[in-house]
Amino acid sequence: QQKLRVSLDRKNRGGKTVTLETGFIGSEDDLKALGKLLKGSCGVGGTAKDGEIIIQGDFKQRVLDLLMAKGYTQTKPKG
Repeated sequence: QQKLRVSLDRKNRGGKTVTLETGFIGSEDDLKALGKLLKGSCGVGGTAKDGEIIIQGDFKQRVLDLLMAKGYTQTKPKG
């Protein structure tokens, strides 16, 4: 069971909002498979690399619901 952090981010993205998942532990292939599932479920693009998944747009609640359904737990961001 992994604890992923889901947050919204606008830094260094030209003012556009992205949903950012960090804290993934596992192989790069597993990360890409989870990223593909999330991108497909949200119907948008994104990327999965270096232990984080970036989904274009504000899909924080949808991503949280999908991750909870898959058995992941959530950690609350500090601050």
